[in-house]
Amino acid sequence: MIRTAVVGFGVSGRIFHAPFLAADDAYSLDFIVTGNADRARQAADEYPHATVVSSPEALFERASAVDLVVIGTPPVTHAGLAATALDHGLHVVVDKPFAVSSAQGEVLIEHARRVGRVLTVFQNRRWDGDFLTLRKLIDDGELGAVHTFESRFEWWKPQGPRDWKAGAGVAEGGGILFDLGTHLIDQACQVFGPVADVHADVLRRGAGAGDDDTFLVLTHENGVRSRLFMTGLAALPGPRFHVLGEKAAYTKHGLDPQEDALKNGARPGDDGFGREQPENWGTLGVRGGTRRIEPEPGDYGRFYRLLATALDGGALPVDPRDAVDVLRIIERAHARKGDLSR
Repeated sequence: MIRTAVVGFGVSGRIFHAPFLAADDAYSLDFIVTGNADRARQAADEYPHATVVSSPEALFERASAVDLVVIGTPPVTHAGLAATALDHGLHVVVDKPFAVSSAQGEVLIEHARRVGRVLTVFQNRRWDGDFLTLRKLIDDGELGAVHTFESRFEWWKPQGPRDWKAGAGVAEGGGILFDLGTHLIDQACQVFGPVADVHADVLRRGAGAGDDDTFLVLTHENGVRSRLFMTGLAALPGPRFHVLGEKAAYTKHGLDPQEDALKNGARPGDDGFGREQPENWGTLGVRGGTRRIEPEPGDYGRFYRLLATALDGGALPVDPRDAVDVLRIIERAHARKGDLSR
């Protein structure tokens, strides 16, 4: 079994990592790292076979008992923790954003190559059910040649971000572009390839230190335009996807259900896990001739199944160079905008 430690037990470690590791027979969840007393108690209750320690240093003192470290801490800590884990001979998963700069990401990739360890990035939204469905529709030619891709993550959080996100600026990997934008950009690049040009409208309207209402237009080298919307200030959200092709369009509302299900106590493998309710199914076609499309089941656990294969010599679930490309686009967006404004 792959002996695993999860560093951080906030939303990342508690919702997106620990449940999938615990549900996969290829892994044992041996250590959980959190300095928060309430989260430590919760971790001990939910995963009684794991040892809970209060600091990364305490974990690295036990490095001989670990094969893989999953880093789910604030972005500004990612590069340092990943480098230390690699130096201890451990394989590493870093949650998105990979780092706070593309330069940091490049250094980490070279570091992993030099020490001969696996390094990957948790871009779990590649396994959203609606995104898997969209890719299949495009691959099957249902839309014809796509010319416009609209993709949204729009939330209603007028009180602003909480915890470390409230005070994190761009230099610390803060703001919605580093957060939700990392997923939106990665998905667009996975489908439509490299980006030739970036237009950015990066705004801070609310109480946090980072941007909270941002819009990007990516012009891909193949001519497709990706229009990416991300905001925490949408009292009513727009469609998750609105994709226009030469033959047809595809429109889909609602977010992949896995995150909400996990927050409400569901676990991977539960009956119906990852399946969308009919009211959120997408619509494909043209005016006067449409049909409903049931999304594929979402499957974040596939990341860890692919990683187990990668640790045995197979392909990575996510190439960290893809994550560096995403960071370069984020840097271009911030450079185009300059200082954040209200």
